[in-house]
Amino acid sequence: MNDLQPPQNEPEPVSAEPEPVEGGRRYPSTIGGAFYLVVLAVVAVSIGIVASGNWRLGVRWFGGALVFAALVRALLPAKDAGMLAVRRRWWDCLLLAGSGAALIFLAISIPDQPV
Repeated sequence: MNDLQPPQNEPEPVSAEPEPVEGGRRYPSTIGGAFYLVVLAVVAVSIGIVASGNWRLGVRWFGGALVFAALVRALLPAKDAGMLAVRRRWWDCLLLAGSGAALIFLAISIPDQPV
């Protein structure tokens, strides 16, 4: 037996890379991906509002986007949640809703500072 020949029982190596899609896909593959893009758009608008000087309104929009993401994550099944599904459903909802509610509460409760 020749030592340079590979054993006959081993399978051929295969790539872990996905097969390329003809023409490339330019849209979310799940409804959760579409909602994720909506949340990102609202967050971008909120950052623009904060940059324009009205930080309270911008932070409330940001918090509202997170609360909306929590509701969508709670309603969609895991296979349709797309990028909104990072952890277990209850954990995602708790973190998103808690962060959003905290931002909204802080934006409302911080008193105006004299200039």
